[in-house]
Amino acid sequence: MQRAKDSSMPWDNISRAITKASGGGDGVQMQELLMEGYGPGGGAVLVNVMTDNRNRTVAGIRNIFTRSGGSLGESGSVGWLFQQRGVINVKAEDRDKDELSLQAIDLGAEDVNVEGDYVTVYTTPAKLEEVRTALEKEKITVESAEVSMIPKQTIDLDEKQSVQTMRLLENLEELDDVQSVASNVNFSDSAMAAYEKG
Repeated sequence: MQRAKDSSMPWDNISRAITKASGGGDGVQMQELLMEGYGPGGGAVLVNVMTDNRNRTVAGIRNIFTRSGGSLGESGSVGWLFQQRGVINVKAEDRDKDELSLQAIDLGAEDVNVEGDYVTVYTTPAKLEEVRTALEKEKITVESAEVSMIPKQTIDLDEKQSVQTMRLLENLEELDDVQSVASNVNFSDSAMAAYEKG
């Protein structure tokens, strides 16, 4: 819900999504699934799904994996490579990034990562909202805050396999039933540039 508010989504849309997810409105029963698979080159992929038709969704996701040179795995095949964490992206603006990182840790963050103008703050899922609120009280600009599946370790692939994996992730994210997608692939700057060129 907070992600929707952060994106300035109208309240009517948020309310409809909540009603649909809880199975209200038209009597449709929604089911949450965590699907696991491997991308091109063996990168692990987790797909979080909310669907009213399991067979349709599984078939669609399996098709995307197959077309992308990957494969859908069994339950538990890659899930152990990830852990659920609260992730808060903070824009440093004119603040010193090292000081901002220390301040976030003082406010309850487990870990931080500095990249460019941003500081990514990691928390336990239970402390996400508490740390977010504390950062905002300190007049720190929070760009986004969500619970995500974060890889415990990342792997490097060659440029071609990295680009194929990015396309796989993009195609999965475009499915209506897909809530979020995570991968343990570390995408290099050159792979990102090649992907953006198309």
